[in-house]
Amino acid sequence: MPPPRRDFPAFPFAPYQIQSEFMSFLYAALSSGPRALALFESPTGTGKTLSIICSALQWLLDHHDAAAGGHPDRADGSTAAASGGEDEEPDWMRDFTPLLPKKESTKKTKPHPARRQESRKTAGAEKSEDDGEDEFLLDEYESDDEEGTRRQAGKRAYCGGGSSSESDDDGDEEEEEEVTPKVFFTSRTHSQLSQFVGELKKTDFSGKLRTVCLGSRKNLCINKDVQKLGSVNRINERCLELLTNKRSSKIKVEGDNRKGSRAKTSCGCPMLAKRSLQKLFRSEVSDHGALDIEDLAQIGKKIGTCPYYGARDMVRSADLVVLPYQSLLLKSARESLGLNLKNSVVIIDEAHNLADSLTSMCNSKITSSQLRAVLSHLEAYLNRFQNVLGAGNRRYIQTLTVLTRSFLRVLISNEDCSSTVTSMTINKFLFSLDIDNINIVKLCQYLKESNIIHKVSGYANKLFITQDGMNNLNHLQQHDEGSSIARFQALANFLRSLLNCNDDGRIIVARQKPGGQPEDAYIKFVMLCAEKTFTEVTDDAHAVIMAGGTLQPIEETRLRLFPSLLLSDIKFFSCNHIVPPESILPIAVTRGPSGMTFDFSYGSRSSPTMIEELGRFLCNIVSIVPEGIVMFFASYEYIKQVYDAWTASGTISKISKKKYVFREPRNSVDVEVILNKYKGAIQSCSKNSGDTVNGALLLAVVGGKISEGINFSDGMGRCVLMVGLPYPSPDDMELMETIKHIGNYTSRDDKSFISNDECKLEPGFGILRKCNRSGQEYYENLCMKAVNQSIGRAIRHVNDYAAMLLVDSRYSHTSSSRSFSCPAEKLPQWIKTRLTCGQNYGDVHRLLLQFFKFNKQIR
Repeated sequence: MPPPRRDFPAFPFAPYQIQSEFMSFLYAALSSGPRALALFESPTGTGKTLSIICSALQWLLDHHDAAAGGHPDRADGSTAAASGGEDEEPDWMRDFTPLLPKKESTKKTKPHPARRQESRKTAGAEKSEDDGEDEFLLDEYESDDEEGTRRQAGKRAYCGGGSSSESDDDGDEEEEEEVTPKVFFTSRTHSQLSQFVGELKKTDFSGKLRTVCLGSRKNLCINKDVQKLGSVNRINERCLELLTNKRSSKIKVEGDNRKGSRAKTSCGCPMLAKRSLQKLFRSEVSDHGALDIEDLAQIGKKIGTCPYYGARDMVRSADLVVLPYQSLLLKSARESLGLNLKNSVVIIDEAHNLADSLTSMCNSKITSSQLRAVLSHLEAYLNRFQNVLGAGNRRYIQTLTVLTRSFLRVLISNEDCSSTVTSMTINKFLFSLDIDNINIVKLCQYLKESNIIHKVSGYANKLFITQDGMNNLNHLQQHDEGSSIARFQALANFLRSLLNCNDDGRIIVARQKPGGQPEDAYIKFVMLCAEKTFTEVTDDAHAVIMAGGTLQPIEETRLRLFPSLLLSDIKFFSCNHIVPPESILPIAVTRGPSGMTFDFSYGSRSSPTMIEELGRFLCNIVSIVPEGIVMFFASYEYIKQVYDAWTASGTISKISKKKYVFREPRNSVDVEVILNKYKGAIQSCSKNSGDTVNGALLLAVVGGKISEGINFSDGMGRCVLMVGLPYPSPDDMELMETIKHIGNYTSRDDKSFISNDECKLEPGFGILRKCNRSGQEYYENLCMKAVNQSIGRAIRHVNDYAAMLLVDSRYSHTSSSRSFSCPAEKLPQWIKTRLTCGQNYGDVHRLLLQFFKFNKQIR
């Protein structure tokens, strides 16, 4: 392995000391593999992304040079890049991957005997009656035929290679050689991946290494007919339909003084009709270096070929793969995309909530309305085809029908009206429904291999069109649950969840409330064990790097993701912020202008006097703070309550004399519009210095899009206010299950709880009191991680400056009479060391005036 190094020539600027230390530490961590694990904590605005690029890719280049005998230039000298975005598709959609044409097995191509029999029966008018239904008939299936069925699981045949105007050789091109090791970089959102590609463009690696960034169909589809469907699910499913529906026709052939015709087969999607265009696409992007998603889509449009599958085809030959969490961290997704982590480096950005992200990916839910629809589709399909289905298909469809009825029964029956929501283990759930004797492993295998979901859903859509017309079907499918495939897939996902170990998760059964709507009822599997999914990554990779603005507490991360490792086995790097101390002013605000103590705990925050005092405080602050203020609240409901009260009392009118007021919308689509208006208002005030309005105020929600993915640098965020401590709701049943799991929950009233498989969900505060310290610590950490993410939006570079006001007396507590620790102790080190406590409003007012006067003078 290459020796550790101190110089990183690709870094485009003179690095700060902490950036040099970051890069050297990361390089050394990668050199210490295999199976190295390192955590990097670097505050937002310290150049973390650029440091990761310049150290990790330098290590990769050095590794390649050493393997090639010290020759730095690549033999082919090629560079390629594709861009992507946020992955909005479920992992099962990735199974439908175009492959090179190949001869199918006799078993697969042999038509069902019943089809031959029916074709002899039908004639004349009878034939037209059955037209179109043969396509819904399943091929024969035998689960014991391991070699015949499992060999082809998880892939579908490519449908575009034999299209017209293509030579036979076009479909027989060889796969490019797998490049190892690779670097896999993953983050949660499309905007974060785009930022990574933007930073990559600043370095020489953009032209030296092959880069591919994977995105979703919604981001990359260029088929206008598919794109206009709008819904993510509908786009995914329409793409799938086009891939599996081949078009056959005859074309004229002339040669050797003979004329004739031959059959041609092409994909239903015109963007995949010609394989040679995919080759042209890869060649085209090779000349452009790193590309963003819009650029990649434009190249696909110009050539007339699919950029989504074009990017996926480039993975094998890539040195750097940039992709969303779900595409990398789930084993099923990696297999579908053909990702091989062996001997490669995995870098996970924004890893502060990685354990929760991993568990949420494995959750599954199905509602009573979905179950009813699936049951009716199965029954209709079985009634139509049961006489011609093979024994294997008939047996599995009947089993699916039995299971669906059982799930519905448990949701509808509610003998104990006081207990509408219960949680239980997987085994308890299976035993209670008397379905523990069903082989769910083989049933899930059948769902994956037989194409039953698409056959049944297709037949159901045909019946619906016949009865109600195409317009009604389109209207129904505007909703995600309205799609026949999506509803059936929800059942398949839940069945797969039942294959987990008994202690890995819980089943939550929310029965129909007396007098409530049937749609309120659902069954949900909640994954509690993140270690299992994470281990599948660490076992394969050469090294795993976790990076984030704040990763504390490390002990909680260790216990949830890699409990078998000691803290001493984990490489950990942490650094302070690059901004000088005088550039930030964190204050714990304990009292308002009238002397009232700020207490925004759940029982006090809705008090009219508390809301009025907060408004009075804000009216004073907006006259001191220049440019933009971002104010975070615990929830959308609380923002509305406060805003309505301020509107009625005239507080909003007073604030508007100094700041334009904006609110974060619930709909994420509208967030960009509000942000642009907020930014525009600040810029217009900066230009018109004589205006009495000196900026803008943005009311935002902790955990919303603004708190996690938006940068408020410079005038966009001169002050950030955090109202209260945003503890998650104790009524969140999934959260309480996680806390019980982490906290080794034991009930004082029922000592046998640990061996009890089922429980009624008791109030959350009771659970928090009864669980041990680790469960309570997790609950506190969720709150403070959200605080740290929100207030960290303001400082983005070395010359930036901002005030951070933590508005609640609990931030000033040095100790607590309760079992909960002091919130300020969980602030990032670079904020905690500079935190000042304002004992009264006069102190806060004076500190703010001095802070902004000083920073205005030195800029």
